[in-house]
Order: sequence, then structure tokens, then C-alpha cells
Amino acid sequence: MTHTMQAVNRGPVLVRTRSITKSYRRGPEEIHALVDVGLSVARGELIALVGPSGSGKTTLLNVLAGWEEPDAGELLWEEQVIPSARTLRWSEMAIVPQSLGLMEDLTLWENVELPVRLGTAPGAAARVDELIGSLGLAAIAARLPGETSLGEQQRAAVARALVGSPKLLLADEPTAHQDALWSRRVLETLTEAVASGAACIVASHHRETVEYCNRVAGIRDGQVRDVDELSSLVLKEEH
Repeated sequence: MTHTMQAVNRGPVLVRTRSITKSYRRGPEEIHALVDVGLSVARGELIALVGPSGSGKTTLLNVLAGWEEPDAGELLWEEQVIPSARTLRWSEMAIVPQSLGLMEDLTLWENVELPVRLGTAPGAAARVDELIGSLGLAAIAARLPGETSLGEQQRAAVARALVGSPKLLLADEPTAHQDALWSRRVLETLTEAVASGAACIVASHHRETVEYCNRVAGIRDGQVRDVDELSSLVLKEEH
């Protein structure tokens, strides 16, 4: 079954990159992680960012999140140039990193609730139990991350990212540790956020993820291009 979303609810552009470039040094070799990347994501839009390992997916998400500064180019938020990561609207975005980033000494419930406690998700306390329940974590919410599976930890990271109803959600392989059932539930949860007006970019290898999105951006060797046809993609069933 194809779950492809429609673009009818697309709103104004929330985030835009202009000619973003990012390189690293690996010994004597220079690695061009991002090359002249131009990408926009609008409110109400779910974009799949697909490409092989090492293609630049995670680097692009890190730049959009403000975790890394580009070497060149511009990042715009609501068409206003962001001069540096320090001026990003941290309370209006969230990221699900591949590393998950859960606090090991907090329970799953406390991890999901952390943005509320830190004040970056005001008025969102009721969302904690809602997300924990919808992502199948209620029975284990009092456990520490180390007492749960990677799939359960990943769903907790998704819940934590969504608890504050961010305008921008960046998700790096958010179904990598899920079986088919929970992959669908995670993707449905993301589409619900997008239907409420969020903008979302999901980096993924999986065709099923692409089928939930209304736009696909292919990335290879740090270069991004729009892909119109799913059949033109080579998606690997790997993490």
C-alpha cells in the first residue's frame, strides 16, 4: 500500500538553504560533504532525504539544526538569513539524531518530558503521556534507556522531539531500529505532526519511508537534487 502524502496543505517556506558547502579534512584528503546545496522545506511538507552512506545526509541535517556551521552559503528561516547557529530558533525545532541522545540516568518518561522541564516546550506537559502511549512506551516508561531495546529508545527520541510541537523536525533514520509495525507507527506520527503544520525532513534508506513523503530529495557526493519518480531511486535496505 502506498501512503504518499499530498502537497495540498503545503504552507510557506520555513527553512531554505542557499549554496551550502561543507568540507572536512581526513588526513591529507579533503572530503566535500556538502556541495552548493540548495533545498527548501515548507510548513506542512514531509521531505525524504535519500542517498547512500556517506553521501552527506547527516551533515545536511546537522547544518539545518545548527550543530555544524557551513563553510559557505546561507541558511534562511522564514526567509530571514540566519547569520550563525547561535541565532537559530532552538525552541521551534527538534532533531532525532542517529545516536538518539537519550540521557542514560533518566527514565524514558523523563527523557520525553525533558524539553518541558527545560522550558523549551512550554505548555506541552499533556503531550508527554499522549506520545508515550501512541508510540507504545507506556508499559516501560519508568525504565532507564539501558533497560530497553534500541527500537524503544528510538521511539522515545521521536516522542521527545515532538513533545514541543516544533515547527521544524529533522529525523535521521528514525525507523532504523524498528520492525515493520513500529516503522509504520513512527511514520504515521511524523505525518500527523506535518498535517498540523510542521515541516519535516527525514533522512532514510527505506522505500517505505519515502512512500509517506510528498517530496524526495536525493543526495550523492554532497549534491542534492529533487527526484520526481520513486522508481528512479536506489534505496538500500540497510542502516
